[in-house]
Amino acid sequence: MTLTQQTPEIFSTEKSKLYLIPTPDSEFGPEWFHPKFSPMPSPLSELPDSFTWSKSFVIAVLEVWAGRRSVMQLAKNSHRSVISKIISQGKTLSDVCQIRKIYLNQPIEGVIETTVTLSIKNRVRSLILRFEGIDKKWICTELRLL
Repeated sequence: MTLTQQTPEIFSTEKSKLYLIPTPDSEFGPEWFHPKFSPMPSPLSELPDSFTWSKSFVIAVLEVWAGRRSVMQLAKNSHRSVISKIISQGKTLSDVCQIRKIYLNQPIEGVIETTVTLSIKNRVRSLILRFEGIDKKWICTELRLL
């Protein structure tokens, strides 16, 4: 009788790849899905430059808060819940915000997590955003001002 050694599947040398499952917009509910009309993840090669995109989106958010831009200009690249957060945060800010630094992190392909440090009067605050590459464009799925 010969004894053969087999490698269990959990120790397999093949690397599994993480992939993006688009975050559903909470306004529609998590159970909404249709195979023909649901958002499809896009590879990085089909998406705009992540730093340039993040910077322009953050500038647009600050312009909304300053009253120089309509929030609806961000609607096609944001979940409805993000638009609601932009509106509510804008009501609490009455001062001019200035960007100090933008930090990008890409935990998996097709996802950007952006942290922006802002100067507001004599305080430093952080703006955190999450972008997902869906249907060949970046969509903001989360926004939080700390």
